[in-house]
Amino acid sequence: MSELQNPLDNRFRGYLPVIIDIETAGFDCKKNPLLEIAAIIVELNQDGHFEITESHSFHIIPFKNSELDQAALKFTGIDPYHPFRFALEEKEVLTKLFTPIRAAVKRNQCTRAILVGHNPAFDIGFLNAAITRTKIKRSPFHAFSCFDTATLGGLVYQQTVLAKIAKAAGLAWDAEKAHSALYDAEQTAELFCRMVNRWEKLLALEKKQGL
Repeated sequence: MSELQNPLDNRFRGYLPVIIDIETAGFDCKKNPLLEIAAIIVELNQDGHFEITESHSFHIIPFKNSELDQAALKFTGIDPYHPFRFALEEKEVLTKLFTPIRAAVKRNQCTRAILVGHNPAFDIGFLNAAITRTKIKRSPFHAFSCFDTATLGGLVYQQTVLAKIAKAAGLAWDAEKAHSALYDAEQTAELFCRMVNRWEKLLALEKKQGL
């Protein structure tokens, strides 16, 4: 991509927001494996509004000696060993995923990426555990800081559940597609863009009115 007209180096302390959603086989990031991961990159368009520019998603092979929680698998509907998942090893997935994120950080003149998620403590915990397991030396993400769309949704739309925030924001919500990493990440990214863009419009209006 050519040099951006509106890089993000002066926004969010120089961090590039990247929306992450993860599906797992349980709640213990050290014992239960990643099964799906999706990353959505958002950037400023020519009008200075946030929009989705890239989507990346992968299915992941459970790491060796990991534990599969059957209740979690039933909830997500994922069969970790289905042949048509075309899943990849954890390290290969993270390497492939981090490459476009690093490129986006660079072209936006940012220092690193920051994880945006819905209740992101879960996602960053599993992501960091996978980075440790695979011994990837340079993560593009801040190690612990995140942006939480549940908190933002509570502020803007008085809702904290992803589906309810989406409906309050006027987005369509397909319950059958929910709990797919890519679908949830795309919906979360759309919400993040809408909420941040709405805030910028309010700031512009206040400035115009001299408030």
